[in-house]
Amino acid sequence: MHALVIGGGIAGPTAAMALQKAGITSVVYEARPADSDDRGAFLSLFANGIDALAAIGADRPVIERSFDACRIEFATSAGKQLGAARLDRDVHGDVPGPRVLTRADLCEALHGEAVRRGIRMERGRRLGSAVRTPAGRVVAAFQDGTVADGDLLIGCDGIHSVVRRIIDEGAPEPRYTGEAVVCGYARKTPVAAPPQTFRMIYGKRAFFAYVVTPGGDTWWFTNVSAAQPGKNEPSAATRAPWKKYALERVQEDKGPAADLVHATGEEDIIGIRVHDIASTPTWHSGPMVVVGDAAHAASPNAGHGAAMALEDGVTLAMCLRDLPDIPRAFERYEQLRRGRVERLVATSARMRKRAIPAPLQRLLRDIMLPRLLKDGPRNAAPWLTRHHIDWRENLTAR
Repeated sequence: MHALVIGGGIAGPTAAMALQKAGITSVVYEARPADSDDRGAFLSLFANGIDALAAIGADRPVIERSFDACRIEFATSAGKQLGAARLDRDVHGDVPGPRVLTRADLCEALHGEAVRRGIRMERGRRLGSAVRTPAGRVVAAFQDGTVADGDLLIGCDGIHSVVRRIIDEGAPEPRYTGEAVVCGYARKTPVAAPPQTFRMIYGKRAFFAYVVTPGGDTWWFTNVSAAQPGKNEPSAATRAPWKKYALERVQEDKGPAADLVHATGEEDIIGIRVHDIASTPTWHSGPMVVVGDAAHAASPNAGHGAAMALEDGVTLAMCLRDLPDIPRAFERYEQLRRGRVERLVATSARMRKRAIPAPLQRLLRDIMLPRLLKDGPRNAAPWLTRHHIDWRENLTAR
């Protein structure tokens, strides 16, 4: 069996490595050229994400490129400490988490490991169309005029997926959440913060969080309300307006937020308007299926988008390994994954509303959060972080 994997971000290389472990060959096709990657935003990969990589023996390169941040402290816009919590560090004994790294470093670690294992990855190959042949195979046509054929095609091509629209012309488009995330890297900025700790500030107009890296830099992000962009508004790659926008929304809050934004060079700031997909009715058709953000995309508030993509890729490969044919493997994959990922999308949307609430809601949140934390650190969402994948499990029997 041979698979065409469309998309070389997070889900694509992971799916390809899992397929290889299941005895299925593949080629990964990525639209962007090799020199197009930049650092991008940073993310936290929780224990369930590391666990998914450990199932296929690909966790070590990611751990080596990341650092530990397993504790969270909360504060109000007035500087009042609301409490602290410790996040799960393991799923089954020895899986670390959460690990913090840039998206580019995560992609580079996965790409490098896939190539080391002999998986072919082709850059500059943007998918144009795909059709099913009378023999049941699939032929992909790329915009550079080339074609490729295989037994199945896996769409790992992100929230604006071409494969999703090929599978279902009526598939929902990403919806704008009314939120933007501005991320920055403040170089060698001294901040009073304990090691391995995210500090989170529920501000008057924005949610702000930061963590100090082992090298002494401070990585921060802020979630802010932002109107749908007009045609003449700056793109996400335009740094200066995003810095100004973030500063306007945190400057009234006590704490280091405004100072950190001030200290960050425009070249180290990234702004992203957030979209999500609550539910995609059709995940697969014939020999084609979608994975990761192509099937389900959550806003970043819960911090599990990357981990869900990793879980998807490994689970799909196990289904293809254990089920007798591709249609039944796709059905089993959807059965195992749909409920979990759609719950994440809904959870993340609720977290967004709590992070940037109205004044009365903010007051209630600041009263309730210390009470929730009074019994000591705990994991607020064990269903997310304690998810475990056992590669030895036969999915036909579960």
